[in-house]
Amino acid sequence: MARIYFDHNATAPLRPAARDALIAALDAGNASSVHAEGRAARAKIENARGLIARHFGAKPELVVFTSGATEAANMALRPALAGFDCDRLVVGGGEHPCVVSGHGFGAAVSVALDGEGRLDLAALRDALGGAGAPMLALQAANNETGVIQPVAEAAALVHEAGGVLVCDAVQALGRVDCTFAATGADVLFVSSHKIGGPKGVGAVIFARRAVMPAEKLLRGGGQERGFRAGTENVAAIAGFAAAFSEIIASGPAEMARLGALRDRIEAEVRALAPEAVVFGAGAPRLPNTMAFALPGFAAETMVAALDVEGVALSSGSACSSGKVSASAVLAAMGVAPEVARCALRISLGWPNNEQEGVAFPEILAKVRHRMSQRR
Repeated sequence: MARIYFDHNATAPLRPAARDALIAALDAGNASSVHAEGRAARAKIENARGLIARHFGAKPELVVFTSGATEAANMALRPALAGFDCDRLVVGGGEHPCVVSGHGFGAAVSVALDGEGRLDLAALRDALGGAGAPMLALQAANNETGVIQPVAEAAALVHEAGGVLVCDAVQALGRVDCTFAATGADVLFVSSHKIGGPKGVGAVIFARRAVMPAEKLLRGGGQERGFRAGTENVAAIAGFAAAFSEIIASGPAEMARLGALRDRIEAEVRALAPEAVVFGAGAPRLPNTMAFALPGFAAETMVAALDVEGVALSSGSACSSGKVSASAVLAAMGVAPEVARCALRISLGWPNNEQEGVAFPEILAKVRHRMSQRR
């Protein structure tokens, strides 16, 4: 049997349509040139921009392409974001490192999560109080646990406080509704490689006005209407658009399929190991994600052992892999350190199938048995 890839929240395998679009655009001209080759390249970019804008309910000119979600977060989380003029930053307790470390504020106030991993709205209301307009950075869904955050409710609170909401929709894109109408966000950002597009491209989408910031991350030419200097990555943007089209078109049917597969795997893991802890099981979760722990079995050892058996999964965020420290997300949920150190994450995507769903619990049982004998 081929290897089983259960790590789509880190990076989804490139979709064939995205690969084809990427390759076809590799010879594209410079989109800033006025000759025919340049105009053809510009058309690919603007077609992609229009596609993304229509889905989220924005104007095309309010979509800015970036090198990925990290740059997007660094661009968006600024005190003078696009003319919004915010004085302070509030972040959810489980935000991605690109938000926690990438913002342009002097400091940020973190809002607690409950035991299921959802933002504590009462704590958020308290954090939003005080002088100055707040900016709230809140992910639509957590990359480690898959827990879906109450973004619309949070947006109402931050707007009541005279602030704006910047939503990390990276993991939610194509899995749950994360449009402006659904979230109430003022700004969203997304990434290509999480949905089966090429690495190295993402986008920031504004719900309304977008004024060029005084302090730009990249200075140079006037590309992306001055928001982001540098020759556009036409091929990656074309591949992103192809992947975007597929995941939006497959929509609910594909998520229902993956949700059923996830639930089957989860039930079999619980049957195999009744002591297993499934994080966020009592909250709404992305249909493709399951984060769990087998207490007493260190995550780094399990990941390595499963890899040898042909299964690729993770012990949390790929952006934090290789680090010995426990998950900040699980710590914010109040998970005991000895349990958090055993956390594993399965995240499913477009290539996964029932055969893999049957094989994985058998492989996990084999690895668990072998490791039990060594304890």
